[in-house]
Amino acid sequence: MSAKDFTRRKFLVQSSFLGCSLAASPLITPISLASTASDHRLVVIILRGGLDGLDVVGPFENKEYSTLRPSLLPQPSSAIPLGGMFFMHPDLLALHPLWEAGELGFAHAVSTPYRDKRSHFDGQDILEAGMVNSDGQMFRDGWLNRLLQHMPKSHAQTAFTVGRYEMLLAKGEAEISNWAPDTRLDLTEQAKRLLEISYQNDPLFRNNLAEAIALTSPMAAISESLDPLEAMQMVAKEARDLSGYENIAAFAAARLLEETRIASFSINGWDTHRNQRSALKRALRNLSDVILRLKNDLGPIWEKTTIVAMTEFGRTARENGTKGTDHGTGGLSILVGGALKGKQVYGDWPGLREQDLYQGRDLNPTQDVRAYAAMAIRGMFGTNVETLEKHVFPGLDLSGATQIIR
Repeated sequence: MSAKDFTRRKFLVQSSFLGCSLAASPLITPISLASTASDHRLVVIILRGGLDGLDVVGPFENKEYSTLRPSLLPQPSSAIPLGGMFFMHPDLLALHPLWEAGELGFAHAVSTPYRDKRSHFDGQDILEAGMVNSDGQMFRDGWLNRLLQHMPKSHAQTAFTVGRYEMLLAKGEAEISNWAPDTRLDLTEQAKRLLEISYQNDPLFRNNLAEAIALTSPMAAISESLDPLEAMQMVAKEARDLSGYENIAAFAAARLLEETRIASFSINGWDTHRNQRSALKRALRNLSDVILRLKNDLGPIWEKTTIVAMTEFGRTARENGTKGTDHGTGGLSILVGGALKGKQVYGDWPGLREQDLYQGRDLNPTQDVRAYAAMAIRGMFGTNVETLEKHVFPGLDLSGATQIIR
């Protein structure tokens, strides 16, 4: 195949053989950045797929828990006690020092106002839009973008993506510009040539690519006669050799050390219908790597940083027949950072008895997950309650909400 025949459509089709290694690359992972007049930093991580909060932080010694989840119950020696009834999943052990330092916390039994249909697409749209659209119309903007419209001297950038939609979270009237980092944060000539070939006949993509390249530091040039399929294999090798998500964190941290004050991106892999122990292990380690990379790279700025990790819904209280869990309702939000009042499991625990479960199947949500994002924003940026309740998260009631920022 000649270079001139290698269209963007053919790239997307033929790159499917690269599988998850390419899917982990920041080239196809949306990232949103915003600068504001504040000196604090907020990182929002969307955990796509429906995190099983009961497996991450659970009352593992509770008799109802062990009855509902016999094959998911951790070994007693491996679970990490958090005080009281709760234990943390052993694959978050790397984050335990943050818990002890008061820089890690959890909000349990939380959910958006979304109920009953348990669709990833609808759930994620509502999570990123920050409101329920009762008239059935499509969401047009996200809560992060609406926040920026009420913050002085703010400017947003949202990542350009290959084969993926942009993040609704940052979509809206606030000014947007597009860019895309690569897995090494400095686009190689191989990857650059591949993308130039792919987008040469598409003005929109070509211009966005040019802007992306302007934000990277190209490495030493090589021959422009590179075969496109060879280039894809080289890009895949880079993705296999490196942790894509950790590099997203490194890119975000580099920006947060400069003018950026708000960063958002997503981590996939939380849809654990089968073999949950194995799948969740990978996902939790990815999340741990991201958090620790942010802490390490931010240095003293970490003291002014809060990370809010949110998911579209929780999972069923009972395990299923394939040693996994299905789409549920009440879930868990993970809160991290030097600015956080951590070492707490926030929320009102509903219990796991049959009569306590939502529709007899799910952890019953007792608090709105949006409230924790709102209180992080209020605590760090001073945004007033009326703006948060009416404009950023329409319909949210912050009366009695917990202060989570130091």
